[in-house]
Amino acid sequence: MAHQSPTRSNRLHAGAAQIDITPQTDIHLAGAVGSFRPAQYVYDPLYARVLVLENGEKKICFVSLDLTIITEEWTEKIRRAVADECGLAPEAVMVHVTQTHSAPSLGHFMFDESFQETPPEMEWLRGGDPRYFDFAFERIVEAIKRANSALQPVQLRVGSGVEGRVAFNRRAIMNDDKVRMPGSKWENPLGPAYIRYMEGPIDPEVGVMCFQTDSVEMLAMLLHHTCHPVNIFPRPIVSADWPGAWSDAMRETFGGGCVPLVLNGCCGNINPWDPFNPDYVPDHQRMGSLLAKTTQAVIENLPYEGDVSLDWKVRRVKLPIRDVEPELLARSQKILEENPQPKWSEETPNQIDSEWIRAGSILSVHLRKKRAPDLDYEIQVLRVGKTAFVGLPGEPFVEGQLQLKMASPTYPTYIAHCTSHYVGYLPIPDAFPRGGHEVETRFWAKLEPEALKMVVGAATEVLHEVFGS
Repeated sequence: MAHQSPTRSNRLHAGAAQIDITPQTDIHLAGAVGSFRPAQYVYDPLYARVLVLENGEKKICFVSLDLTIITEEWTEKIRRAVADECGLAPEAVMVHVTQTHSAPSLGHFMFDESFQETPPEMEWLRGGDPRYFDFAFERIVEAIKRANSALQPVQLRVGSGVEGRVAFNRRAIMNDDKVRMPGSKWENPLGPAYIRYMEGPIDPEVGVMCFQTDSVEMLAMLLHHTCHPVNIFPRPIVSADWPGAWSDAMRETFGGGCVPLVLNGCCGNINPWDPFNPDYVPDHQRMGSLLAKTTQAVIENLPYEGDVSLDWKVRRVKLPIRDVEPELLARSQKILEENPQPKWSEETPNQIDSEWIRAGSILSVHLRKKRAPDLDYEIQVLRVGKTAFVGLPGEPFVEGQLQLKMASPTYPTYIAHCTSHYVGYLPIPDAFPRGGHEVETRFWAKLEPEALKMVVGAATEVLHEVFGS
């Protein structure tokens, strides 16, 4: 547990900071499997945004990063680097990436570590670009230290609104009961006539937590919404996508001293692409602007919170890794035996042959299962007053988030996906027979169908333990 500071009253104190982590060179952008995407230019900058909270008894920290993925190795490095100097228990530091697909990753997340078929000159195939790692790490740590050194008394306000025009379920059920992901524009003038219905819901909640100084200046905000940040993707352009646009809009409203952290929810099956609007054009600025308008409406009606309790708890659960079907494994091994080195696609520039990528990814599931049959999954709950923040690694389907919000002993409960380490998708069981990108056996879809239910159950238990109910 964090040490109590003898110089602090039991009032809530907050410190916030943001530091630019935009890559300075042609760093590879993650998010497109098997595609080499060195950054060509910067549409908008990437930031590490940090909020440290202390109430005289406990201290917690939120870190929101405009990155695609963070691995367990780098999360642990960040936590260790600030633990002693900042008086932060490692488990009290939530490290979250918004998962913008127009940014680098911090660490490698593609293929199992024992998969040896990627040559050194193609290390980007593993998802990360090592030239970026230390650059980002140093700035993230500095942002935490700056936030920790800037603690001051604040008042807390929290509430939610709804914005249902910017995020859409991306799994379309067709006549054969299989799934297809609609694109960002209509391919047929008659529209996507192949769609019978969308498989699942969205979560339109817009969560807003404000930290204001005694002079009512907006020091920091925690903002929650749920959608894949893929408006700019797949172009090789650096962008924080809609989370960055939302943050920027809040700073324009409340001044450059305000640090708005976006916590993106469980968007494993949620995209910003409206499948039924023929005039839809991907526009992260529009999305950020609409979320900002909802946020402003929420703020106008927020009461001040008297409860300034802070707490945290982490539980690790074992999630089973799926078995690779024998025929699929044999076919993948044969492809890699015939092509031991990655080969470029003959049809698509800067793209590795999709058959080779698929084979390597399938074999990686098998190799990971051989090393250990289960994946060690971190569930993290941070408490701020009556509000719960739940950190879930990977890309859970939104149904899991909604189940967790309904089962939580407190309101509001906000979930942040892609925290601490990457594990791939956590779909609902009904999705598996229908197929699709999120469930077909790949390294990003390596868990058994019951994994999401296990996570929701364990997270619900932790919530009850933290909130004493």
